[in-house]
Amino acid sequence: MNSAAVVADSLDGLQLNRALKAGIARLLSRQEHLNKINVFPVPDGDTGTNLALTMSAVLGSLQRWPDGHAGKTLTRIADAALDGARGNSGAILAQFFLGVCDRLGHLGHLSPDDFADGVHGGAAYARESLSEPREGTILTVLTDFAREIQSVRREGVRDFTALLRRGVQAAQASLERTTYQLEALRKANVVDAGALGFVELMSGMTEYIASGSEHEPAVTVPEALASAAPEETAGQEEDLAYRYCTECVVTGANVDRRHLREQMSALGGSLVVAGLQSKVRVHIHVNDPAEVFRVAARFGTVTGEKADDMQRQQHSAHLAGRRVAIVTDSAADIPEDELDRLGIHMVPVRVHFGEHSYLDKVGISPEEFFAELERNPVHPQTSQPPPGDFRRQFEFLASHFDSVVSIHLTRQASGTCGAAEMAAGRVSTHGKVTVIDSMNASVGQGLVAMYAAECAEAGYDAARVIEATRAIRSKTRTFGLVGSLEYAVRGGRVPRWVKNVADRLQLMPILHNDRKGRVTAGGVLFGRTHLREKFARYIHRRMRDDCSYRILVGHANCETDGQWLLERLSSANVASGRLLPLGSALGVHGGPGMLVVAMQEHEPPR
Repeated sequence: MNSAAVVADSLDGLQLNRALKAGIARLLSRQEHLNKINVFPVPDGDTGTNLALTMSAVLGSLQRWPDGHAGKTLTRIADAALDGARGNSGAILAQFFLGVCDRLGHLGHLSPDDFADGVHGGAAYARESLSEPREGTILTVLTDFAREIQSVRREGVRDFTALLRRGVQAAQASLERTTYQLEALRKANVVDAGALGFVELMSGMTEYIASGSEHEPAVTVPEALASAAPEETAGQEEDLAYRYCTECVVTGANVDRRHLREQMSALGGSLVVAGLQSKVRVHIHVNDPAEVFRVAARFGTVTGEKADDMQRQQHSAHLAGRRVAIVTDSAADIPEDELDRLGIHMVPVRVHFGEHSYLDKVGISPEEFFAELERNPVHPQTSQPPPGDFRRQFEFLASHFDSVVSIHLTRQASGTCGAAEMAAGRVSTHGKVTVIDSMNASVGQGLVAMYAAECAEAGYDAARVIEATRAIRSKTRTFGLVGSLEYAVRGGRVPRWVKNVADRLQLMPILHNDRKGRVTAGGVLFGRTHLREKFARYIHRRMRDDCSYRILVGHANCETDGQWLLERLSSANVASGRLLPLGSALGVHGGPGMLVVAMQEHEPPR
C-alpha cells in the first residue's frame, strides 16, 4: 500500500480498517513493555495482555469483514471490542469505540469534522462507564486526545494527517504527566500502562494515514518513555483490597446500566460498566466473583464469565529468578496454600446446573457445589475451559517468564489438553508454551503440577521442567472410592445396569488411572461395610517399602472420613501428606462421600 491510497480529507471503511490494523500492530509490539510498567490500579502486570486481547478481537473482525462503509466498519470495531474487552483498560477502550460508533455509525465516509465529533463522543462514553473516574489513566489521555482534536478542528484544519498528529502530540504530553498524577506511578517512575497503550494505538493509525504504510511506523517515543522500560516488572508487591479481576457480559432486551452499576459498586472496586442497552460488559475487582455473576443475572443473560486471580498474577510478575511459569486447570485438586506458595496459575473448569453456569473453585466453592448437587434436581455437567481462557493466561505469563508449562487433566477423560494446545498455538510469542498431559486427575494431577512448580522454583529451565514433569507422571498414581455409583450413572459415566449389578452383588469398584491415563476400575471391594478400611488396605498394598511418597487425600464433603484415611496412610515412608476438599470436576461423577488418594514417588528437585 502506498500513500496515494489514503485520502487526506476523507476516510472510507477500508482506509479506516487498514489504519486501525496498523495501530493494533504497533500496540501488540509493545505488549510486554506495557505489562512490565503496569502498577495501577494493581501491580499485577497484565495491562499489555488485556489490551492485546481486546484489540486482537477487533483485528480478527477487521480481517474477516472488510467493508467500504465507514459506519459499518466502526460498528464491527465496537462490537468486537466489547466482546473481546479484557481488564480495566480494555473495557474503557471498548466503551470509547462504542461512543465513536454511536456518533458516526450511519456515515459511509468520515471527514475530519466527523472524526472529531466521534472521538469527543467516545471520550464522553468512556468517562461515563466508570463509577469512580481517576485522572492519570487511559481515561485522562484519551480525553486530552479528543479535546485537542476538537481544538484543531475549530482552528479550521481539515487535513486528517495534521489533525491526528496534533491529537497524538497532546496525548503524548498527557501521557508523560500521568507519572505525577498517581502516587503509584510516581513511586515506580513509569507512565500509566493503559494510557501508553492508547497512545501507541493512535500513533500507529496516524502514521498509516500519513504514509500509507502498514509496516511498523516510525513514531519517536518520548525519551522519558523509552528510559522507563525496566528490566523487571515495575513497582512492588502490595496487599490487595480485592483479589479477583472479574468480568462478564450481560445481554437482554433493555439492560438497565445505571441500576446495574449501582448494585455492582457495592461489591468491589475498579468498576467499569461498558456497552449499550442490549449488551453490557462488567469489569470489577472483588473478593467474591460468584456474587458478581449472581447480581448480573438479575439484569439479563450472563455469559463470558471470567475471574483472574490478581494476587497470584502480582506474585508471579515479581518472582525473582523464576524462569518458568506453571499453569493447570481446576480439575487439579491442590491445597490453596500450595497454589499460592508455588505460584501455580489455575484456569477454572465450567460447571453447569441447567442454565446456571459457574467457574469451578472461583464462582462456586467445593462446599457450595456439593450442597447444590444434593438439593438441585438437575444433575450438573462440567465443560473444559475454552481456548480463550488459556490464551489470556498464556499471554500474560509469556510476557513475564521465559517459558510456560501447562499441565492438564488426562486426555482420556477430557478435551482440556486440546483446548490448551489450541490456545498455545495462538500465543503471540510462539514456542513459549508447552502443554503436558498429566495422565492423572484430581489430586494426582495436582501432585504432577506441584512437582513441576517445585522444579521451576529450583531454577530449572523449561527443558528440564518438561523432562522432569513427564518423568514424574508414571510415578504418580491416583485411586478413587465413590460413596455411591448413582452420580456416575446420572453423569453418563456408568450405565445404570452396571450399578444395578454392583448393588445386587454388594460390590464397590476402585477407580484408578492406568499407565495410559485412562480412568478405569482398578479393583473391587466386596461388601458395603468398612469401605474406608478396605480402601486404606488396598492402597497400602500398592506402596513400596523402598520408596518415599508424597500423598494427597481428597474428600467430597466427608472431611472426617478423609482425615481418618490420611492418618491411616501415614507411615515411615510417607514424607508428607495433606487433606483437601475435592472440586466439582470429579465431584460431578463421584458425588458426596467420595474419597480420592494420590501418591507420588517423590524426591525433591535439586
